[in-house]
Amino acid sequence: MIQTEKQKKPDTKTMALAAVFTALTYVFTAFINIRLPITANGGLIHLGNIPLFIGAVVFGSSVGAISGGFGMALFDLLSGWTVWAPFTLVIVALMGYSVGKIAGRTYSMSRIVMAIIVAGIIKVAGYYAAEVILYGSFAAPLTSIPGNILQISAAAVIVIPIAPLLKKAAAGILYTT
Repeated sequence: MIQTEKQKKPDTKTMALAAVFTALTYVFTAFINIRLPITANGGLIHLGNIPLFIGAVVFGSSVGAISGGFGMALFDLLSGWTVWAPFTLVIVALMGYSVGKIAGRTYSMSRIVMAIIVAGIIKVAGYYAAEVILYGSFAAPLTSIPGNILQISAAAVIVIPIAPLLKKAAAGILYTT
């Protein structure tokens, strides 16, 4: 078999960063949250998107996808939201990957804002679709949309101003030998 594109193996730094940000995402999701009594199917507002977005913006799409998907899916598995774990793994991994790809290697605040907006769209659409599948209703999932928007907005307010600074600081650490 002829290999047309060189496959890149993850390096030790990327694996370590993904592990650290997976743990941070889990902790911020599990221990800094509020359960919403107003939605039809329950709901949860948490700050797990903060380390997810920081990991993705500062260290790239692989760290974002792994830490977001596995960190939040682990929360689902360990907290009684088990049925959500497969959906969360896919939706949040896609969010982290997208944020890392869109934010790219630049320090542009506008790209970070655009990346977080795209992540919000993925979150709202993904969880809406998941609720339609789980609950068999197109109307009930509408009640979850405000909570999902609030989650992304809270993370954005914190991440957008600090991510470029953290990215510059990390560049000095990661790209020196």
